Amino acid sequence: MKTRYALLIVSLVLGCSSCTDFLDESNPSNFTQQNYFRTAEHARSVVNSIYQDLRYSANGDYGGNPYFMTDFQTGLAGTKVSQNVNINNIRLVVNNSDNEYSKSWWNYTYRAIANANLAITYIPGIEMDNSTKKKCLGEAYFLRAYNYFNLVRLFGSIPLVLVPVDASSPELYPQQASVEEVYNQIISDLKEAEKSELPWVDESGKVTMATIKSVLANVYLTMAGYPLEKGKEYYSLAASKAKEVIDNGSYKLFSSYGDLHNIEMENKGEHLFMIQYQSGIVESPFQSLYLPYNMDISYYSTETGSIVVLDEFINTYEEGDKRTEEGEFYYTQFTSNANREEIVKFGAYHIFKFFDMDANLNTAKSSLNYPLLRYADVLLMYAEAQNEADGSPSADAYSCVNQVRQRANLKGLSGLSQDEFRQAVWKERYHELSFENKIWFDMARTRKVLNLTTGKFDNYVGHKFTYGPALSERELLFPIPTNEIKNNKNLKQNDGY
Repeated sequence: MKTRYALLIVSLVLGCSSCTDFLDESNPSNFTQQNYFRTAEHARSVVNSIYQDLRYSANGDYGGNPYFMTDFQTGLAGTKVSQNVNINNIRLVVNNSDNEYSKSWWNYTYRAIANANLAITYIPGIEMDNSTKKKCLGEAYFLRAYNYFNLVRLFGSIPLVLVPVDASSPELYPQQASVEEVYNQIISDLKEAEKSELPWVDESGKVTMATIKSVLANVYLTMAGYPLEKGKEYYSLAASKAKEVIDNGSYKLFSSYGDLHNIEMENKGEHLFMIQYQSGIVESPFQSLYLPYNMDISYYSTETGSIVVLDEFINTYEEGDKRTEEGEFYYTQFTSNANREEIVKFGAYHIFKFFDMDANLNTAKSSLNYPLLRYADVLLMYAEAQNEADGSPSADAYSCVNQVRQRANLKGLSGLSQDEFRQAVWKERYHELSFENKIWFDMARTRKVLNLTTGKFDNYVGHKFTYGPALSERELLFPIPTNEIKNNKNLKQNDGY
């Protein structure tokens, strides 16, 4: 099942003093903030519009997507697409504020926040079933928090806009709030979302109680680390929230990695939150973007995949790790589109996690959802947070990380010190959540980076990628887009950009 997310379109009604009487009459097709929110259908439409802005794109892009932005600042990926300036400036650590990916993150998240503000402001005044109203508001509060969580981690001090804005609003050119103020609002919104009557599982792809509590666990985990350094109390809060999801039992790891890209298994099992796609309505753009560059292995006419997984990263996996076997998380060869009896070898590792077999072999139209949150992430968040909160890993923490390892045919961890367990979980996150828009956020909150040569963790600032460039303090944040700095004199650019 798929949710068809509609975009709420609000038209401005233009008045004129010299108009005739019939032109002065209200046109029922012209919607404003004041006259639109009348029915339960209106409430649902504005909430659906927030989901729509999870589907990012970038102007002038070639072979990439804004969701790739953080993955190219991990040092785990190369590319054969020299035309993509957005990607190459990031991976070569020469990024600037003209990057279209930063612009897309900023624009899409604030547009989603604007629609969330409309929902939160106007839905309470609609006469409708109270349970449905609470669910709509729960989704809106969650989605506002989720978007602010991404923004504050990417850009640091940002405008915190919580009301609908028009051309006359004082918030039209907002000041930047402190990082802590933004996080406090995120927690407030997520706690409001927890009060809703949302179910633990919703196979249509809407926000669930498990989604809310899992993201709240991630927020607490992030606040415990950098830049706020809240420490043990927040690690304990993170562990508690993750444990609620685990103990509920509604989600579990897939037995097969193939189910990660099985359309029949979307929005359930291991998938807690996904971007929704449906062939013929809104098709996934990701298939051609992950394909090896111009290898002619797919029914897609364009194979502009920009991500090449570095051999050095693959070599950090333990011997026998199932995730590195051909056709599990990665692949190095596939059949030729011209002749399926012929094998095409790529000469490099590429990502197979998101491979839609039917789209690539038959239709060139993909309904495959894009994962934003998996149960494996929740297990690893709990393991890390409990170890930090209590000073040593518990039996439950070992159980969580070992579930992830045992699926990969690896021996379970045991008998580790707090620091040994900490680094083992960090490394497990690299190996399990690679290229899912997670690892850079981990790097930023821990200020640690996996050294692909030594297998140890280096300090973030000064870490040198295997292909040459080194991270500096400025790469702890991304640049606020140039046009935002020019349009709003109240904004200050992040240091170094």
